[in-house]
Amino acid sequence: MAAARELSGPARHAAYAAGQAGAVPHVAAHELGAAAYAIKAVRASVPAGHSQAAGQLECLWQRAQLPESIRELVLDDQKLRNNICWSVFEF
Repeated sequence: MAAARELSGPARHAAYAAGQAGAVPHVAAHELGAAAYAIKAVRASVPAGHSQAAGQLECLWQRAQLPESIRELVLDDQKLRNNICWSVFEF
């Protein structure tokens, strides 16, 4: 997480996604952090005007990877906490 602070743009968001995935899974309230940062990284890595669509595609891809047994739980959590995740799960 500290290394991410020195970066900018897509690299910063990708580093935060990796940090979230590795450092905070023990806190249930943080489980969406890695996914949200990954979406931010994708948004930041495309030309202006394409970030919303790229973020949507990444979010849809992530959702397609969810095991059926937890799909509803994750989707409900995304709705509940979208506002603290930079609204990346809403489109």
